[in-house]
Order: sequence, then structure tokens, then C-alpha cells
Amino acid sequence: MPPAPSDLGLVPSPSRLSVRTGRFTFDTTTAIRATDGARPAARLLRTLLAPATGLPLPLADDGRIVLALDPGLTGLGPQGYGLTVGGDTVLLRAARPDGLLHGVQTLRQLLPPTALGEDPVRGGDWTIPCVEMTDVPRFVWRGAMLDVARHFQPAAFLRRFTDLLALHKLNVLHLHLTDDQGWRMPVGAYPRLTGVGGTPHGGAYTREELTGLVAYAAERGVSVVPEIEMPGHVRAALAAYPHLGNFPGRRLEVWDRWGVCDTVLGVHDDALDFCRTVLDDVMDVFPSPYVHVGGDECPTGEWHRSPSALRRVAEQGLDGPGALHGWFMERIGAHVTARGRRPLGWTETGHDLPDSFTALAWRDEDHGRAAARNGHSVVMAPHRSTYLDYPRSTHPEEPPGQDGPAVDLPTVYATDPAPEHWADEDAARVLGTQAQLWTEYVTTAAHAEYLLFPRLCALADTAWSGGRDWPGFQARLHHHRSRLDALGVPSRPSTIHSPERNTR
Repeated sequence: MPPAPSDLGLVPSPSRLSVRTGRFTFDTTTAIRATDGARPAARLLRTLLAPATGLPLPLADDGRIVLALDPGLTGLGPQGYGLTVGGDTVLLRAARPDGLLHGVQTLRQLLPPTALGEDPVRGGDWTIPCVEMTDVPRFVWRGAMLDVARHFQPAAFLRRFTDLLALHKLNVLHLHLTDDQGWRMPVGAYPRLTGVGGTPHGGAYTREELTGLVAYAAERGVSVVPEIEMPGHVRAALAAYPHLGNFPGRRLEVWDRWGVCDTVLGVHDDALDFCRTVLDDVMDVFPSPYVHVGGDECPTGEWHRSPSALRRVAEQGLDGPGALHGWFMERIGAHVTARGRRPLGWTETGHDLPDSFTALAWRDEDHGRAAARNGHSVVMAPHRSTYLDYPRSTHPEEPPGQDGPAVDLPTVYATDPAPEHWADEDAARVLGTQAQLWTEYVTTAAHAEYLLFPRLCALADTAWSGGRDWPGFQARLHHHRSRLDALGVPSRPSTIHSPERNTR
């Protein structure tokens, strides 16, 4: 008898899956054939499976594993795929390249978990069940944000994290590159940004590391979305270049505390030119259609006291210093738009971003709906269900995390980016959802992975399939944990090492 679909433990769950009798065997004679446009996916399949299985898996015209790109398969959309596994052949089809890349990850999951490991297992039983599936995601944006500003993580971990995202068909890696506590991206015209701002809690990336990450992610169907915070969360930049602030004669240190710092960018021409120059470098490195420019948690007290800020209010005929936030974001958004990109920003109310922005709604569901009603495309990221720096549980051994109640696995799974009670036109503006891992209390890669998984599995499942079958998800996750184990993802607090909680 063929296994039940849930026994395959696929995460996320396919849209439609039939399991048949029989199995396909990978052996030393197995080769991969790719039609026009499918070679990148074929190379990825070989890159992922050949080292792990110890099989050659060459690309050949007579290969029994066939990857085909067919633009006529419009029902699969830009990211869906169809997969048929028979006893003698495997056929993976998609209308667009990203669909093939997602299908490659399904083939990985169908193999024994040891196929995900880094060390070849010679003579393994490399078989997969005969299946037929059509798999199309509910949302086009399925992502995770990693804060590398508070605590730096090396480029090697970013590549590993990208692989973990791709395995779960998550297609956006949002990199939070700058904040009060650190600046991690080099900018040619402003070397002190990393020279001064990159020293606390780690270091900085080279341009080559970032461009390499972008290429690595693209090969796996993942888009890297950069974030440069402004006009708040900029203390590291002001420590490097004080003249960008509201009081140019003041000397500051990179902030060594957590929370919201009250020092913000000035609104004079030098500060605006700085932002444009930085964003130009960012857009040269990151080809993502979206560029995140922050916008959140910006105290306005300094603008109320700054002579140059008050002059700007008068010149522009603004209602007061508080209106400078919208004025600033409008100009920054216009610069991003002029470069052919889409500005992305955190929204705190649903009403606080210029019309050109895509809104990342982090406070709660209602703010996301307000942004949609205001005409914004929306990525839902409500903090009480997608912020994975909150503890996983209330267990006494749980490592230190963000203050607040635990965000457990059922809570993440229950999140619906476009709830049924929303009007259809509002729900249609939701691009998708993403999880966030802020790293004030996360200093190691092992700690990060422990917090991310399996909660990120739950978000991946609901973002792709849209289903709400908690018992079914639990059954699939039970099998999927063996894959995470094979990849070395920590599953227990005792397997990670984290310093005592920083109480500053």
C-alpha cells in the first residue's frame, strides 16, 4: 500500500497530492534532463543531491529526471509547479523558473532525511514514493527577517539560513542591516559607517559577501530584501558622522543599549544626500524589487529643538515638527521609486506611509487592514505571532528572549495574513507574510536556529497552503523534524549556548 500523504511529512503542504504505489530509485545511472530554461533548476538539484547522496547525477539528454519549463502552464502561476514521480521517470514542470526551484525542494523532502545532510552516505536507499502533485502558493511573499545589526552573523550563516528558507519554500530573506547598535553594510563614500558603526557586536560584511549572497539566494529562488533604517534607529550612523544629526557639534557613541534611541537623522540637505548615496549603493548590491527604508519608532523630540529642522518646517509649510517624518519618507521613497524600485516601510498605524510605499504591518492585524484600505500593498508581520525573538515556551530552560508572553507553535500556525472577515478588496492587497528574528538577545547561529524552527515551519505552511489543519500539520511536522535533525538544527535549549540575558 502507498503511504498516506501525511506520512510524507511535506512542509509546506502541497495544494493537491496523490500518492501511488511504487517508488523511483536514484542510483549511479540516474541522470537529469533539462529543457530550455530549466537548466538552473537542474543544476540546483544536482548541487543539492549529488554531494549528499554520493551519486554523480549528471545532466544528460537521456536523463530519467526531467525538468521542463512551459510558459503555457498558466494555472501554476509564477511560483507553482507540477510533479509526477513514476517508477521509471520523474517529471517536474513549471511555467516560470521559480516554480521549478520550489519543486526541487519537494524532491529533496521526498528523499530520506539523510539526503539533507552534508556528508555523503554511500550505498544509501535513495528512493522516493510515486506521487502526483500540483502545488501553487497562496501568497507570493513568504519570508523571514534576520536582524544582523544588533548581533552580527557571518556570511556563511546567511547562506545556511537561505538554504533553510528555500527548503521550506520561503522566498524572501529580509536583512535588517543597520540600527542604533550597528551598521553592517559598506558604503564607499562613508567608510566610517562600518569602521565605527560596525565594531560593536560583531563586524560588517564586504560588498563581495553581499553580492555573493544575493547570487546564492537567487539560485534557490530567494530574493534578498535589504533594510537601511531611517530616519530613526540611526545612532550607529550618527556616531560615525555626527554632522548628519540634528546637533552637528555633538559627539555620540554607537548605542550600547536596547530599545528605542531618541537620536535621529536631521532633515537638512546633507542628511538627505547621505540617505540617497547609501541607498544608491544598496540598490547596486541588491537587485530586489523592494528596498526597505525603515520608518518605524522615530522619536520627533530632536526635531522640535533643532534650528535646521524648524527652518525646514517653515520652508515647507508643514503643520509642525511631527510632520517631518512623512515629509522625509516621501522624499526617500521618491528616490527609490526613481531607481525603478518599490519602497517598503514599517507601518505603525496603517496611515503613516506615503502612497508609493508597500507597508510591512508589525503592530497588529488592524493596522495591516488600515494600510490595505489606504491602497498600500501589505506584508503582514504582527508581532504577537510572527516575532520569533519572543520565547518559544514558558519552560524554565527556555533561553532568554524579548520581554513578553511566549509565541508558541500553535500561535504562529493560527496566523492568517488575510483573515476571512476582511473585505475581498483589502485581502487582495496582501502580498503575504514573514517572520522576524530580532537579535538583541541572540548572539549565536545555534540560538537563532533554535528560535526560528519549528515555528518558521508553521509560517511557511500557512503562507504557502493557506490551510488550517493543526492535527495534520502536527503529523507532518513529526516526520519533518527528522529533516531538521539531519541538518543539525537545534531542537532543545540544552543544545545551544547563549550568554546571560543582557538587562541594559
